Amino acid sequence: MKKTPASRPKRIAILGSTGSIGLSALSVIEAMPGAFEVAGLAAHSNGGLLLKQARKHKPAMISLFDHACAEKLARRCCGARRLGSGVDGLVEMASHPDVDVVLTSLVGGVGFAPLLAAIRAGKTVALANKEPMVMAGAQFMNEARRWEARIIPVDSEPSAIFQCVHGQLGQAVRRVLLTASGGAFYRRQGSLDRVTVAEALRHPTWKMGRKITIDSATLMNKGFESIEIMNLFGLGRDQVEIVIHPQSIVHSCVEFSDGSVLAQMSPPDMRLPIQYALTYPERAVRVVERLDLAKAGELTFREPDFRRFPCLALARQAARDGGGMPAVLNAADEVAVEAFVAGRIRFTDIARVVERGMKAFRGSGRLPGFSEVVEIDQWARRKAQEVCVRL
Repeated sequence: MKKTPASRPKRIAILGSTGSIGLSALSVIEAMPGAFEVAGLAAHSNGGLLLKQARKHKPAMISLFDHACAEKLARRCCGARRLGSGVDGLVEMASHPDVDVVLTSLVGGVGFAPLLAAIRAGKTVALANKEPMVMAGAQFMNEARRWEARIIPVDSEPSAIFQCVHGQLGQAVRRVLLTASGGAFYRRQGSLDRVTVAEALRHPTWKMGRKITIDSATLMNKGFESIEIMNLFGLGRDQVEIVIHPQSIVHSCVEFSDGSVLAQMSPPDMRLPIQYALTYPERAVRVVERLDLAKAGELTFREPDFRRFPCLALARQAARDGGGMPAVLNAADEVAVEAFVAGRIRFTDIARVVERGMKAFRGSGRLPGFSEVVEIDQWARRKAQEVCVRL
């Protein structure tokens, strides 16, 4: 892993700069003048916003994933070099020698190849794209050790655990208490069959992108995080316990072998874990509101309802089965969420699509290689699409 000279700013590439995490990251960078330099900005299809960001932050590189949108952008690059569209542009930016830190906030499995490229280039990766770590987390961690790359989680709960552990992995960590807000429907009574997309997108405490907000409503996001955490910290499934915490003040806890429990607490603001990932191992002057415990009031915790939210149980099953099953879980969920947003299936069908995809998978429990994971991902997407049509 290359060290950044103390005499110059850290050079940051943001993959997913027009999404909620990307916008928050740029807000952090703006609040810390002189600490960072924006080396690259990549977005999916929002060329207008990408151009505004490029004019303001003057990156050396920009990229749009969508080919048609990228072609329209060709002659208006604000002095930045336009990289190729699709995954190739993301991979080139993630591995570019002029980048110190890659913040990847891409949505879904599209982040798989850029993450691998960044790791093999020995980068520090600020990781908000959890899906690749669900698909092949153990393999990515092996690659990170091999290439001396560093992966720092950005999502609030994995970041909290990262901060609490701080070099005390191994025998010292007994278990992790992974907190979950419960999403849009945890307190809702009655059937969830007829909930709308608009209702699923009304998260009570966080402002996030569409996919992660719906995953939070099904609790699949917390299932993904449990798998991600197992891989990031080398923990067993029984060492990760999920706890519903609606206030989103305690972002997770770690229990150590002596019974001590450390928690990381803050207002629900993604700028804090983003700032920590970008400044690590240092802590900088805060860019978020201070936590006022008296104002926060009562903090409550309860066990999750696995029956009412079957996606969480399916994620736990995928973690237990191992092998290629987490990749199936991720791909099927991605297809199902897209189908729900498009109005082709009901909210409660998301879990049915994932479950049927998992039941159809005939993989072994062995750890697949990267190319095999990609093949499993493609198979699971086709299977999930078939299931969506039949529902």
